[in-house]
Amino acid sequence: MTTAALSHVNVLGTKVAALNRETAAAQIDRWICQGDTGRHVCVTGVHGVMESFRSADIRRAHNSADACVPDGMPMTWVGRVRGHRTMNRVYGPDLMLDLLELSAEKEYSNFFYGGAEGVADDLKTRMERRFPGLNVVGTHCPPFRPLEPDEKAQLIADVNRVEPHIFWVGLSTPKQELFMNEFFAELKANVMIGVGAAFDFHTGRVRQAPRWMMRAGLEWFFRLCMEPRRLGPRYLRNNPAFIWHILLQETGIRRYPLD
Repeated sequence: MTTAALSHVNVLGTKVAALNRETAAAQIDRWICQGDTGRHVCVTGVHGVMESFRSADIRRAHNSADACVPDGMPMTWVGRVRGHRTMNRVYGPDLMLDLLELSAEKEYSNFFYGGAEGVADDLKTRMERRFPGLNVVGTHCPPFRPLEPDEKAQLIADVNRVEPHIFWVGLSTPKQELFMNEFFAELKANVMIGVGAAFDFHTGRVRQAPRWMMRAGLEWFFRLCMEPRRLGPRYLRNNPAFIWHILLQETGIRRYPLD
């Protein structure tokens, strides 16, 4: 399956790949086996789609990715309504574990970029303990601001020296999508994957929702209860707007073209 052959669903102008957890991991593995470089994968849900809806730059960052996988049950529900019966949620933290396990088996190298000070190093220690044989060739915790030119040059030099198979980006949306869109052609990595809060989940800094809540599409409610001040404005703004515009799209009242 090449990138051109990937089916996708137009969700309010964002091109979401009609994949599931298994097929997403298999596609990324295939790119690595083929020796492809400069691939990048967005893992997006309602938040990412609504950021894209409001910003042409963020929408282009999503739609220029080699795959924008459905990290959110609403993406899955829209896809199934459109006829993609095997489409299912590609939860970023789970996809990360799947590919790290595969990396240990196939000797793929990994680089962790993101998180607060010390998070990427802690993640490296924990994942190497969890997956014996895992090769993490670099970590970097960036500042909470845009990189200066000399910092960009240093990052490119550090990554290109080790040439990782998978470059993991643990920044918030839309920072990670814009970051990958800027750097995918300059970093010598086979695949870049933005996984948001996965770094914090896998190092135990943030609790994950119970699986039943994830399956029911209620993970947002769990996270809202955990971080109401930070996430409340996001969910109150995005969730009603997403439902409204999806209704307009599904009924054909309004069109949302892909860039």
